[in-house]
Amino acid sequence: MRVMPAYLLAAACAVAIVFIASRLVKRARHAAEDAEPDGPTNSHAGAMLSALFLLAFAIAIVVPWTSADAARMNTNVEGQAIVEAYWSAARLPAGQGRPVQAALTDYARFVHDSEWADMRKGRLSADGWARLDRLRRDVTALKTTDDEPQDARTALLDHLTEIATARQQRAMDATSAPPPGLLAITVLTGLLVMVLPYLAGARPRGMALVPLFLMAALLGLGVWLCFDIQHVFSGALAVGPDAYAAALAELQRVAAGG
Repeated sequence: MRVMPAYLLAAACAVAIVFIASRLVKRARHAAEDAEPDGPTNSHAGAMLSALFLLAFAIAIVVPWTSADAARMNTNVEGQAIVEAYWSAARLPAGQGRPVQAALTDYARFVHDSEWADMRKGRLSADGWARLDRLRRDVTALKTTDDEPQDARTALLDHLTEIATARQQRAMDATSAPPPGLLAITVLTGLLVMVLPYLAGARPRGMALVPLFLMAALLGLGVWLCFDIQHVFSGALAVGPDAYAAALAELQRVAAGG
């Protein structure tokens, strides 16, 4: 909100430059009046408005698309880290490893079943952080004397660090969104492109209205898509909890095989 006055000032300065230029050119001897719908002024303005719309539209599509791909990859990293931590816990003595494995399974199930609904609202559950912190404290407090359990404990802590790092990135992904100004520019330039023939003084009639209506319909769908995909965990490009479902299936397979 603090930069909004700067945006408005920049727009006002640009309009002022055009106004001053129009006054100066009007005084020139060889300046020609241009009031035609297909004249150079309308052609230039139409081309620039179309280019500005396409630029804003492309950014509004590409940025969320890229963010969704990165977020999906991060959930896969977290899910795989959970599985690797489960394997490392299996190398601990049974009395130490089984509670850790149960806690890892509960964490993955909590993320899949409960936390995902909160992420669609742009936040992570405090309970999820508490579960992970408690698990890390419990593993840190494990007493190991032999080399293999000690190596397993070290590997387990490394995997828990990977889980925590991926979770922190997931928290950032849940709050990320394109700048509101970008969506506003997309809507504004889209509206101007739709009504530009009328602003230029043209009066489309008959079959000339068909491509205009088609353009407006497709443009409206495109702008709606920009709003629909702006959040990583909701909308058309929403990242689902598939990675955690796969991790839970893998944990179940490992437990059955063990």
